[in-house]
Amino acid sequence: MRKVSSFCDYFVILSGDSLRHTKALADAIEKELEKDNIKPLASPPKGETPWVALDYTDIVVHIFHKPVRQYYSLERLWQDAPHVRILKKKNERKKT
Repeated sequence: MRKVSSFCDYFVILSGDSLRHTKALADAIEKELEKDNIKPLASPPKGETPWVALDYTDIVVHIFHKPVRQYYSLERLWQDAPHVRILKKKNERKKT
């Protein structure tokens, strides 16, 4: 985002399968970052919502219910920004 915007370095955009899932993803992200004393600039909405934005200054996390993500299409809106894909790590089993 730095090349096309001055308000943050990265957008993290993800989708939930339902409003409850969207809220659960936001809660999990907040909980994990709070372990390192990292808190968003403002508290997200308390109830279930189709779009949650967590602003961590340099990184803004957008969590959408899938149909809402398709409607707003932030990837298209900010298409001039370079895209960075984060791949899931495969679970590795330890040999015992």
